[in-house]
Amino acid sequence: MMKCRLLLCSALAILAVGCGTGKEEVSYRTVCNPVDLSYRFCLDEPSRREAADPSMIVYQGEYYLFPSKSGGYFHSVDLINWDLITADNLPVEEYAPTVEEVDGNLFFTTSTGTRRVYKAIDVKKGNWELFTDSFPYDLNDPAYFRDEDGRVYLYSGCSPDQPIMGVELDKETMKPTGEMVPLMVSDRKKYGWEVPGDYNIWDNDSPWIEGAFVTKHAGKYYLQYSGPGTQFKSYCDGVYISDNPLGPFTLAHHNPFAYKPEGFANGAGHGSTFLDNYGNYWHIGTVTVSVRHMFERRLSLFPTFFDEDGEMYAYTGWGDYPMIMPEKKISSPEELFPGWMLLSYQKATEASSTLEGYPEKNAVNEDIRTWWSAKTGDKGEYLSIDLGEESQVYAIQVNFGDQDAGLFGRSGNIYYQYYIESSVDGVNWNMVVDKSDNDKDAPSDYIQLDKPVTTKYLRITNVYCPSGKFSLSGLRAFGKVDKATPVEVKDFSAIRSQNDRRKVNLTWDEVNGATGYNIRFGSAKDKLYQNYMVYSGNSLSINILNTEQTYYFTIDSFNEGGITKGTEIKEVL
Repeated sequence: MMKCRLLLCSALAILAVGCGTGKEEVSYRTVCNPVDLSYRFCLDEPSRREAADPSMIVYQGEYYLFPSKSGGYFHSVDLINWDLITADNLPVEEYAPTVEEVDGNLFFTTSTGTRRVYKAIDVKKGNWELFTDSFPYDLNDPAYFRDEDGRVYLYSGCSPDQPIMGVELDKETMKPTGEMVPLMVSDRKKYGWEVPGDYNIWDNDSPWIEGAFVTKHAGKYYLQYSGPGTQFKSYCDGVYISDNPLGPFTLAHHNPFAYKPEGFANGAGHGSTFLDNYGNYWHIGTVTVSVRHMFERRLSLFPTFFDEDGEMYAYTGWGDYPMIMPEKKISSPEELFPGWMLLSYQKATEASSTLEGYPEKNAVNEDIRTWWSAKTGDKGEYLSIDLGEESQVYAIQVNFGDQDAGLFGRSGNIYYQYYIESSVDGVNWNMVVDKSDNDKDAPSDYIQLDKPVTTKYLRITNVYCPSGKFSLSGLRAFGKVDKATPVEVKDFSAIRSQNDRRKVNLTWDEVNGATGYNIRFGSAKDKLYQNYMVYSGNSLSINILNTEQTYYFTIDSFNEGGITKGTEIKEVL
């Protein structure tokens, strides 16, 4: 055992986690995607929740998040806890809002051609005024950008065949100083990430190119854009680079820069990139659910970096596992990983009742698009998980499924009340989380425990659900198990398609004891910035390549004990 522990601890240097169960208290705070927000029920049929197209701004040291169709906007002081701000005189029911600070004032506009611009009187109280109602263009997915010299620009575009456009604004009137100019247009025949479909295979369809956003870093302008469509798991953000805010722009070598196609919560497109109060970059993007409606969506937050060559990348590896929220400047994504692995994947379950078509396994299959449902929403309905072995549980995420909910908008009775118990023998139970009196709407409720709990079983019991049936798309437990990490993946193959250079096929030998695999790849051996998680199987087709680039691939293996990073890197010409 001692030899095993030493080997595992030395492997921490390469992000292999498994040094015992770790019963210590933790001093840091964590978050877990999807972002823990009160996602609003839409106003129209069918009943479903939605938030998308987020615009984030740091104003006077605090964070303000403006998503589409949310009945208001969100405010936070720490990127962990969020409160809703309503604004009766702001068009919060429109799509794709954008906000920017200009000379100390906040300005706001939206998509769908309202031609109106608003200025904040008191952003924390939701008090805004109409600044102008005569903007000369219809805007589609607009985005403001204020340069370091004080000049202001606007970007717009949302189309299967039109370019992203840009124009400078007169900051006194917030109106254009000239004509909008084209900046980039899609080319799906070269760029696989622009091909529609969950797996980028609908080659005869045109992508929706949308969601422009500009970030300036080290004198360069990074024009971000989204494709191929918000309803796809492949929804991502690409990036172009220029020396000037209106171009010409050149495609960045690393693309897409924000991409998360698999795992529990998929998608990283149509987002915004911002600096936190410690100088760290973040990208907040859109997650697809798209079951009840194409626009059923959530939000995810990813740390973002610029490497020494100026390549921009949002780190999405383990992107829906717990992540440390830093309170200092960080230099690498590894600094944010607490070492807590998913303990609940495909574990045995037991339920008080099960609605036909919504089996128990859906609560532990790592797919936000499926859910378990009890037959009722009555008090006492429950779901239990057998983790298989005694584990140290540090955090739990409860994602509610809202089966047969008939809710629209916001109201004071939309929240969930429940409690979670633990047991080492399945007979004697102890309270772990008690939300029997909860009055906060948290459909993706993430709870970091004050102290880790040693348990083999977890059980969640319903006290109250606001409508429909008690249902869960994910009951996710995170922590540590005293077991060896899986061995390294060896002798895998990565073969580029002879007929279509946008596609690569990977195969590898399954690793005994592995829960799954994470494929890392990129444009150089030391730039494996892309991550693609696979929970089952030993083959994969990735269809997002740039036909004009060489790529490099490696494969990590993981289980409840931790991660073993691949060291063999395959070049794909």
